Amino acid sequence: MADHATVLYNAECPICSREVDLYRREAEARGAPLRFEPLTEGAPERHGLTPDEAARRLHVVRGGEVLSGVEAFRALWAALPRTAWLARATGLPGVRPVVGLLYDRVAAPLLYATHRRRLRRSGGLPGRTQRVGSPPCSRSSTTSTPPS
Repeated sequence: MADHATVLYNAECPICSREVDLYRREAEARGAPLRFEPLTEGAPERHGLTPDEAARRLHVVRGGEVLSGVEAFRALWAALPRTAWLARATGLPGVRPVVGLLYDRVAAPLLYATHRRRLRRSGGLPGRTQRVGSPPCSRSSTTSTPPS
């Protein structure tokens, strides 16, 4: 990867920050063509994302293209010698869709829900919000009412 890739990450998420710090140290030690931008510096908007979209999953901007989720991780891993094998392994037929499904349905929603709870506790997000990935609540016409 000749051009620099930019990793957009949620610096307010302790898990995300720890993981990105490992990648950053490796990138600096190896001279890998990676930049790291926390979401708090206006990075989402510069890349056509809302802050909420950016907080939901990892994003990597490479060659003008915004990659997200597992594809973003694969681009990041491919740029680092110690994790290049992960990029190759997660790109294998059969492995790629399973890893994508696990990230999309389990890891990303859990991290995002934790992020939202942290924001609510700190006063940065009002009230309780709907569960990640759920449709808005609505009353069904089959709701029973007690007899009069």
